[in-house]
Amino acid sequence: MMKRKDLFGVLSVGSELAMGGERSPPLAGSMINSETFGLPVVLETVDGASMDLLMRGEPSLEASYVAAARRLEERGAVMISSYCGAAIQYQEAIARAVNVPVLTSSLILLPVLLRQLSPSAKIGVMTFDARAFREEWLGIADPADRRRVVIGGVEGGKLFHNESMCPPGWTALADIENDIATSVAHLRAANPEIAALLFSCTLFPPAAASIRRSTGLPVYDIVTLCQTTLRALS
Repeated sequence: MMKRKDLFGVLSVGSELAMGGERSPPLAGSMINSETFGLPVVLETVDGASMDLLMRGEPSLEASYVAAARRLEERGAVMISSYCGAAIQYQEAIARAVNVPVLTSSLILLPVLLRQLSPSAKIGVMTFDARAFREEWLGIADPADRRRVVIGGVEGGKLFHNESMCPPGWTALADIENDIATSVAHLRAANPEIAALLFSCTLFPPAAASIRRSTGLPVYDIVTLCQTTLRALS
């Protein structure tokens, strides 16, 4: 049974917390909103990390992620996640270094989702910028499985525009929902076989309920994954 002192730990690059979608107080359903998980959320900044280095998969960041994860465990985190799904590059190293569950990205769910659906069905992976998405993050070796995964992004939308400002501007939830809905509509038009959506961007979970209602599709994200794991721990 979890104790009241138990915490939900989140690894952060630091600059991510300036993102328009996560101004204080965090949006309902955000992974850094304590009400989302029923546990206090604690953030630990990864020393020396930047979004640019993270997106490039800088090998030297592995040690910094491991050190930050260990600090979260020492602070009482019962599980550890990341405020950017690109941290999946360091998933194995972090998991080896601590003794609590580590879920750096919703992309960990992808193999399971592929097997839940008919082999003819596709999964739409929704990310912040499809142009910057790296193939290796999917972790798919089978060419047949890879053909069932299609990538969509919100580049060109209000959220993307606001995040490109210095400092980043705030984006209303309605605008985030509209950006995602527009991208999903384009992706489904080109891929009518899409039977589920997986949000890889950690800014997207507050919009998940709206996208479920408007599309009629199951929508998975980092919050879905972490909530399931926390229920298994309680």
